[in-house]
Amino acid sequence: MKKTHLKLLSYLLWLTIAALGGLLVISGSLYLYLSPKLPSVESLRKVKLQTPLRIYSQDSQLIGEFGEKRRTPITFSDIPPLYVKALLSAEDDRFYEHGGVDVAGLLRAASQLITSGEIKTGGSTITMQVARNFFLTRKQTFTRKFNEILLALRIEDDLSKDEILTLYANKIYQGNRAYGIDAAAHVYYGKPIKELSLAQLAMIAGLPKAPSAYNPIANPDRALIRRNWILKRMLDLNYIDGDTYQRAKAEPVSADYHGYNVELNAPYVSEIARKEIIEMVGNAAYTDGYRVYTTIKGELQSSAQTAVQKGLLDYDQRHGYRGPEAQVRKSEQWSSILQKTPRYGKLIPAIVTEVKEQSLHILLDDDQHGEVLWANGLKGLRKYNSPNSRSAPIKSASELFSQGDLIRVEAITDNPGIDDPDIGSPDIDSPDQAENQWALTQLPKAQAAIVALNPENGGIQALVGGFDFYQSHFNRITQAERQPGSNFKPFIYTTALENGFTAASILNDAPVVFEDKLLENTWRPENDSGKFYGPTRLRKALYLSRNLISIRILRSLGIKTAINGLDRFGFNTAVLPRDLSLSLGSHAVTPLEVATGYAILANGGYKVEPFLIDRIEDAEGNLVYQAAPLTVCRSCDTEKTSPEQNGTANLKSEASDNLSHQPIEQNISLEEPQPTQALPVAPRVIDSQVAYIIDSILKDVIRKGTGKRARVLERSDISGKTGTTNGPKDAWFSGYSPHIAATSWLGFDENLLLGRREYGGSAALPIWIDFMKQALKGKPVITRPQPKGIVMVRIDPVTGLRVGPEHANAIFEIFRKENVPAMAETRPVIDTGNEAIEGAPLPEDLF
Repeated sequence: MKKTHLKLLSYLLWLTIAALGGLLVISGSLYLYLSPKLPSVESLRKVKLQTPLRIYSQDSQLIGEFGEKRRTPITFSDIPPLYVKALLSAEDDRFYEHGGVDVAGLLRAASQLITSGEIKTGGSTITMQVARNFFLTRKQTFTRKFNEILLALRIEDDLSKDEILTLYANKIYQGNRAYGIDAAAHVYYGKPIKELSLAQLAMIAGLPKAPSAYNPIANPDRALIRRNWILKRMLDLNYIDGDTYQRAKAEPVSADYHGYNVELNAPYVSEIARKEIIEMVGNAAYTDGYRVYTTIKGELQSSAQTAVQKGLLDYDQRHGYRGPEAQVRKSEQWSSILQKTPRYGKLIPAIVTEVKEQSLHILLDDDQHGEVLWANGLKGLRKYNSPNSRSAPIKSASELFSQGDLIRVEAITDNPGIDDPDIGSPDIDSPDQAENQWALTQLPKAQAAIVALNPENGGIQALVGGFDFYQSHFNRITQAERQPGSNFKPFIYTTALENGFTAASILNDAPVVFEDKLLENTWRPENDSGKFYGPTRLRKALYLSRNLISIRILRSLGIKTAINGLDRFGFNTAVLPRDLSLSLGSHAVTPLEVATGYAILANGGYKVEPFLIDRIEDAEGNLVYQAAPLTVCRSCDTEKTSPEQNGTANLKSEASDNLSHQPIEQNISLEEPQPTQALPVAPRVIDSQVAYIIDSILKDVIRKGTGKRARVLERSDISGKTGTTNGPKDAWFSGYSPHIAATSWLGFDENLLLGRREYGGSAALPIWIDFMKQALKGKPVITRPQPKGIVMVRIDPVTGLRVGPEHANAIFEIFRKENVPAMAETRPVIDTGNEAIEGAPLPEDLF
């Protein structure tokens, strides 16, 4: 018996030795075969994590993120120590003790599988998971597992423990398109990893094992069990004390889905920037972590968005209530319909649950109930009939509303109400403050847009392409080609001033009929008013927007001369019409093209081009692109202003003196040193004298012309021009100060009528005003320097001829020196020189 046992033991010993020997031979063979094929661990130090494209404003506010994977790489110092402890508790508590492969951990995982049928702590170490995630597939094969072990050993030899943990924290998939722990923190909790509580860190640490099964949004119960198990492991490993454990365990699951944290609402901007960088680097833009910094200014962008939405709502209210968006008769469908109806701007969908005599009870999209009181949009409400007609004001809410109506409301505070239906709803940021009071509104059918440029280099500082990007992705600033109407006239007049016309040139505002084969039939143009005013000075014709005189100017100039003059403003002259309708802005252009032309007028005549991307950085913060725009450099200009006039031109008038709370006018020079960087110098494309004269005329548009509403800004350094097309179908206003140039537009995408009482001055100008209030807030009033060769003389406003001081009705006008008109009486022209008279009135002021 004893002999048999010895033989058996001997047999088992030799069998074990043979097995171990065979295992060593097989392992050695596998090592020799697989080792040369393994990737270099050194590549981990230079690994390029797939990181999304991010778009920022000039002041580094995030405005857009694009890419399949959400990832924000962080360094080891950014990883909270409690997360490290939670991770080690969940995945690899002997991480700092083993050399990449933990035999004890593998045995523990096998034991858990045998006893409970489930592996709670992974058999793979964190180092092995790094090896798998960076180099290998997830396919379960013996060869892959062996490669994983070999790579883990190599990684431990070449990298520190902190480096391995950092790679893991940035690479591991966490569910909901989140890769890495910081992205997971933003997705599930809407904040960076360093701001999470212990319970939230434990939740994040539990995700890698099974991102779907332990997803706290999709499976909160299973996620809670996993989180609490990790917390208990942390307690058992003495990472936390009992009180800390109990507090963390008692914390409820607070995870919710958070999209990327947009800090500035500018989706039209981010979409333009996205397309531009894709053209530069291709689809790598979505994965290589590029950071694009635009020229957009955060405050200006926000005010532009507000101005567009308010302007559209004001226009919409002027034309009456069009009725509900839908009628939902079955009350059991109300909540589901509301959940499917998106919010646009601050307009919240609601369903009328009860109609009272002078109020509406409503159900909101968050299942809360509210009330629209009579004073909050119902009083004075009229029904829309047509662009030119509304009903009489309603006397009862039941005249226009029924139970089940899907309407739009806007939250209000303790506001006494809106008594005037022409006044827009107040801007309220937080519905929580509304105390169940809501103002009636509706989703506008019209659209509007605004763009603002830096006149010194063309940088786009604000751009809004419509009421709401998520309602319509169509960007009306860059994609909508619309007739600019009279908004185009300053470009024609500028060319006229360069070709012999003066601000005092007399032209006849009288009926005219054209038989032009290019216009297809007989053309009888007229002014907006339908009236004709006889002989009129060029200045007055522009600031009052007289159409007939613009046509006569173009006919006198000649089409070819005019089109040659338009090229410098950035228009595509190849497609401009070769007929007299050009003078009235008949050719469709984009608002961005118009704004570019006005930016050139704003800077005194230097060619600038619009651009949006200022610079691009790679994932490591290295500069890979820097814009080099044409930049105004007045000290580089050979055409200088005279020393005695620099900063003292555009003298104050009685009109400007009468403005209350006028900003302090400072004699700030527009000259500046040459840029320190080698930026290309913007060439002068308008003679400085002509630029000065056209600017003074465009100031009169606001002082006494079609843009008088802008006097509310109480500034003497703003200029602009209205524009209205036939119908009217388009309303425009373009204007500027030396600080900024902006163009606003309002109309229908379908080219519908706006209404006969709508003009550029009533529909588009209020948007421009609201924007410029913020854009010019705190900005000094800048006086434009009077260039050499400009003189100011008295003229007869009827004849445009020069008169002496004895003339009772004389007005001042400015001229290029060589274009001073003859005296009304026979006497020689007296050269007044260049010197501006301090305190003298502006052109057009009565002497």
